[in-house]
Amino acid sequence: MIQRIQTVYLLLVALAAGVLPFWVNLWTQADGTAVYAKGELWISLAFYGSALLAVVSMLRFKNRKSQFVLNRFNMLLHLFLLGFFVIRALNISGETQVSEKGIGMLIPVFSIVLLVLANRAIKRDEDLVKSVDRLR
Repeated sequence: MIQRIQTVYLLLVALAAGVLPFWVNLWTQADGTAVYAKGELWISLAFYGSALLAVVSMLRFKNRKSQFVLNRFNMLLHLFLLGFFVIRALNISGETQVSEKGIGMLIPVFSIVLLVLANRAIKRDEDLVKSVDRLR
């Protein structure tokens, strides 16, 4: 399981989605208070759900098709998070007082890239298994 590169990618996604949003701020409000994922309930649930999906996908290494589908669903979850962060960032820039965007808004982007790399590796494994089956 760990010798496959997609497992490493999925482990990085699980760590990025499960741990990182609670250490780095997502944005800073106009009054100077930093907003973390633990302050917003549905954002923290989305990040925990994403980490859980990555771990479940990692543990389903024998069934590559379901692993591929779980990763696609995880990408959708991160796209919704990214869309919310983009809308939030556009609202921040329209404020009259100055507030800052945090580095935590980029976590879904990194996770999507890692999930795409994991899906490419899963597809490569599936193609290898199919080519070996043809030779029998």
